Amino acid sequence: MKDVIILTGSGQIGTAISRRVGYGKKIIVGDKNPENAFAAVKIMTDAGFDAEAVETDISSKQSIKNLINEAQKHGEISMLINAAGVSPSQASVETILKVDLYGTAVLLEEAGKVIKKGGAGVTISSQSGHRMPTLGAETDELLACTPAEELLYLDILKRENIKDTLHAYQLAKRCNVKRVMAEAVKWGEKQARINSISPGIVVTPLAIDEFNGPRGDFYKNMFAKCPAGRPGTADEIANLAELLLSDRGAFITGADFLIDGGATASYFYGPLRP
Repeated sequence: MKDVIILTGSGQIGTAISRRVGYGKKIIVGDKNPENAFAAVKIMTDAGFDAEAVETDISSKQSIKNLINEAQKHGEISMLINAAGVSPSQASVETILKVDLYGTAVLLEEAGKVIKKGGAGVTISSQSGHRMPTLGAETDELLACTPAEELLYLDILKRENIKDTLHAYQLAKRCNVKRVMAEAVKWGEKQARINSISPGIVVTPLAIDEFNGPRGDFYKNMFAKCPAGRPGTADEIANLAELLLSDRGAFITGADFLIDGGATASYFYGPLRP
């Protein structure tokens, strides 16, 4: 039996992180698209990793439980890497809330019940949550602490109160950060840690969809005018995740890390200011 990593989402960021921390462990790759999961597994197994694909829809609590049950057949779950999600140009408001918000909340809850003592997790959020105005302490607490099965019934998340898919995405990512804070308290009872990473524009197939979508010019302008002057790479996100998942990050939990080349700074105080 080995320590097990659960990876949800078989895109470039999730697989880059898994390759940094997955040696000597069993990597269970969950993705709604089996072809994507098997492709990621092939790349990893061809590179010497022990990986296996499981079809998983994180918008379904039962599917998440099935993924965890499959992972537990191979050993104790010592790490969670949640990189599953959809973008504003890829999905409807309802799908974004169901996958990026509800699905993440369920995954953090369920993984926290079984995480190994001393284990760790990261969930991929987004810079988008940092650009949304503050929601207030009461709303933040509701997003953080409402049981996952009741989240989508909150007034702020009702369809009539959401302007468009970008607004839904920002709400989902703000919720992710707040859920991580609340879950860190629960995970801490097992001396386990959970953090979130909020990447800016990282060159992945999802980002390319955005470049070619209705907000493409906005995103291209964003990375051109951010202090870094370029988009990021999946491996740069993995640099940070490797720290957070390792013993070197032992004092870090319940935190969110913005890694966007300074785009958010430029949005508030520089040439990207609206």
